[in-house]
Amino acid sequence: MNAILSEKGQITIPKALRDSLGLTSGMAIEFTEEDGRLVGRKLLQTDPFSKWKGRGCLPQSESVDAYLKRIRDSE
Repeated sequence: MNAILSEKGQITIPKALRDSLGLTSGMAIEFTEEDGRLVGRKLLQTDPFSKWKGRGCLPQSESVDAYLKRIRDSE
């Protein structure tokens, strides 16, 4: 598949490649040069807190606000 470089240095990645690689609008791509070739790699944006989301349990099914108030008042 080919793409043409615009005057502004922009290219359009063919839809078949975007679909097969899972590239979506706004996704960051890192470009490097390797042995005279342009190599693009998608940067996976991961939230460092996403693996912990929903894993905590509050005592006695308290709301977050009630729990924070209780522990702050006890200090």
